[in-house]
Amino acid sequence: MSKTFNNPTKAVRPGEELPLDRLLPYLLELGLVANSNSVVEVKQFSNGYSNLTYLLQVEGKDYVLRRPPFAAPKRGHDMGREFRVLHHLNPVFQKAPKVFGFCEDKEILGVPFYIMEKIEGEILTAKTAHQRAVTPSAFKTISNTWLDTFVAFHQIDYKVVGLDDLGRPEGYVSRQVTNWGKQYLVVETDDVPTAHKVMAWMEEHQPTTYTHALIHNDFKYDNVVFADDSWQHISAILDWEMCTLGDPLMDLGTSLGYWTTQEESEFAKMGIPSPTMMPGNPSRTEIVQQYALKSGRPVDHIIFYYVYGLFKIAVIAQQIYYRFHKGHTSDPKFSQLNKTAELLCKMAWQAVQKKQLDTLF
Repeated sequence: MSKTFNNPTKAVRPGEELPLDRLLPYLLELGLVANSNSVVEVKQFSNGYSNLTYLLQVEGKDYVLRRPPFAAPKRGHDMGREFRVLHHLNPVFQKAPKVFGFCEDKEILGVPFYIMEKIEGEILTAKTAHQRAVTPSAFKTISNTWLDTFVAFHQIDYKVVGLDDLGRPEGYVSRQVTNWGKQYLVVETDDVPTAHKVMAWMEEHQPTTYTHALIHNDFKYDNVVFADDSWQHISAILDWEMCTLGDPLMDLGTSLGYWTTQEESEFAKMGIPSPTMMPGNPSRTEIVQQYALKSGRPVDHIIFYYVYGLFKIAVIAQQIYYRFHKGHTSDPKFSQLNKTAELLCKMAWQAVQKKQLDTLF
């Protein structure tokens, strides 16, 4: 069975290099290297649109460094928070990667960052899933393993692991609806009436009672590492920057927002590429039914949660496009994210109109 880490790396993008002369002493301080003259080889992980993730190779060992993107707002890029979550979770939930150190010393990178273990295994992106020609039968196993892990994560007692002050679960839904709406308005570049319709609808239709749990807020195929290509075990969950306490169905709604299906338009498939587009994956409706069965949670307001998930992803896409629009990043993959944001808002409004999760157009 394959043991390859399928998160491709490449040369570090110009302007996003790490100051190794200042980083090496910190690695020495953590005890991760033994020689102050060691050479650190650095590559950059190419997946993702948010925090920058680097592979550090030194003295025959591999580590991962996470830092915020350049010229990004602090909100949503809190490295200290991400480190703290992993530090508390790893001893009791080993799908949270082990972390070695968090640094706020701006003399090193200029921003907070942390160092974590590199996880070996399989990461399924849309590209790698097609390259591997993952079969429909395999996707039935993949989706079941993914969902079982999601449910298990939501069942963690956050008080027992010492994360009861991570967030304020009371009023979480209302705050999220308000805050994501405000964030959209700050980075709005195009006139998208549908976005404003969705914001108004969410204000009027949000649930007021819900259970409380740890929520990941970015749980999707390419944020988990499968142990091998039997697809029966997940070794680690990645990208914890938005983990907090809140309504677990808000977490599910976000995952549904990323759950692109075969029936979606070609632009949607390009804007939100996901292995979920391939045959063998359940529909969004089937995912909800299985989540309800496995978790025992009612899903009466699932249209709201799906609409919220789509809108939140739209805002994230728009925020990244805004940085591109302002010239703060030059990565060409960001150039059409405003159109992706608009499409997500249209999908959300269709879900409202049709009162369903699938066959939106």
